[in-house]
Formats: sequence, C-alpha cells, structure tokens
Amino acid sequence: MTVRIGTIAAMAALAACGQLEEVGKTPALTQPSGGNEHFAMTAGAVPGQRAVPQNSPSLWTGGRTSLLGDRRAAQRGDIMTVVIEIDESAQINNRSQRGRSGSQSAGVGSLMGLETVIEDILPGDGSLADAVELNSESDFSGSGSIRRAEKLTLRVAATVLEVMPNGALRIEGTQEVRVNNEVRVLLVSGFVRPGDVTRQNEITYDKIASARISYGGRGHITAMQAPRYGQQVADVILPF
Repeated sequence: MTVRIGTIAAMAALAACGQLEEVGKTPALTQPSGGNEHFAMTAGAVPGQRAVPQNSPSLWTGGRTSLLGDRRAAQRGDIMTVVIEIDESAQINNRSQRGRSGSQSAGVGSLMGLETVIEDILPGDGSLADAVELNSESDFSGSGSIRRAEKLTLRVAATVLEVMPNGALRIEGTQEVRVNNEVRVLLVSGFVRPGDVTRQNEITYDKIASARISYGGRGHITAMQAPRYGQQVADVILPF
C-alpha cells in the first residue's frame, strides 16, 4: 500500500513539473516571429502596395517635414499611437443528452436431435430455446455555460522595430505607470500595414496582425491578490 501511494505521488510530481515552472510568473505570450503570419509577410508583397518614386516631379516638396508631407510612421525608429478600445461580451450555453438501449437473444431450436439430450442434462427446466440473452443500456447528460465580459480603453505609443520585406511594419510599445507602490504595465506588439495608419498617425488594435496585448502590474496590491507560492505548489501537486 505504501509503495502504491509513493508511486502515485511520484507520477503526480512528474506531471506537475511543467506547471511548477510557471509558479510565481505571469503567463508568457506567444512570440509572433516564426508563426504563419510572419512567414506570409516575408514571402511576398502586400497586394496594392507600390513603391512611390522619391524624385517624382511635384509643385510641393515630398519631405516628411514639409507642410503637406506624410508624417505617418513608416521607417524603423518611427513612433505611432496604438488605440486599444476593447468592449466585448460573450455568453455560451450548451447542453447535450444521449441515450441508447439494446437487446439481443439467441436460441437453439434444433441441433440434429442433440437439443433433447442437452435439455435432459440441464438442471431444472433449462432449455436451449433461449440459450443466450444480452441487454445493454447507456445514458449520458452534460451541460456547460460560459459568460464573459471585457472592457479596456488605452492608448500607447509604439515604435517601428522592423520593416518587413512586404512593406508591413513590426511594432512594439511598452508603458509603465507607477502610482505609490503599484506599477501598471502595458505591452502591445504585432504587425501593421502602412495603409492602415491614419493621417493622425494612429492605428486601432483590430488592425494589428498577430497582436499581443498585455495589461497587468506588479507591486503590493498585485502581490496581495496572488496566492502564495506554497499554495500554488500545493494546488499543482495535490491530486485531490
């Protein structure tokens, strides 16, 4: 019995090793580099994108610092404003029910006269008329419900880190605000098309491909809201 309990505990500990690495850490975001969208951006040009000659004749100078120049972020090191306005809600209800029953019976009516001999051998009133009879029945019922609501309104400056071969821009922006002993951290990254950047040099979050948005914090309040490390370890290891 002791060996069996020890084996179960060892198996539970091995299964929890991967989760123990996340104790005391925030969930990691998936890196967009190397994904399908990143591969598509490096493979070819974005439809509708054309290079504009820099020295084309014009009555006005085409410089970015001129009165009519395009001052939207387009080069590495440029800065744009990302507008995050998330107001979403979802409600899902699901219920399923399943039932099945079956019955099988088989008998030996005639077996070259041997059925009479066998019935004489069977105890009591045994008979081969109903030699085999099987019955089965199963029933299943399940239900689930999800209800979620999110609302977030933020603005953050993001920097162009790289101009992709197809003209798309890889951006990333971070922002930290400290109030007393609490730091609120905002992170946004992804890929944008230059044509989606408005004349005000802004872009909304729903136009960012492979968007990664993180809004959290660190400090006394966050530490008080999180379970202690010992409790997190116990929740991972204990099987019951």
